[in-house]
Amino acid sequence: MRDFDLDEHHVILLTKACEALDRIEEARAAIKTHGLTYTDRFGTPRARTEVAIERDNRLAVARLFRELGLDLAADGKTAPPALPANR
Repeated sequence: MRDFDLDEHHVILLTKACEALDRIEEARAAIKTHGLTYTDRFGTPRARTEVAIERDNRLAVARLFRELGLDLAADGKTAPPALPANR
C-alpha cells in the first residue's frame, strides 16, 4: 500500500484479490485433506468442489492483479514473452 498510489476503488479490488487468495488457500487445504476427487453414489469419480474454487479464484486473482497493474515487469511490459517462431 505504501508503494502505490491507490484510489478507493483500487483498495476494494486489492481487498477482493486478497480474499480470493484466502479462498485459494482454504481450497488447497481441503484438497490436501480430502483429495482431488470423490466417488458419487453411482461409483463414478468426480472432482471435488474445492478444485473449481481454487481454479476460479486463481483466475480472479490474476485478473485483479492485472487490473491493478501489479503484474508489471521492470521493463513495463505486461504480456508474457513471445515464444520463438520455430519450436
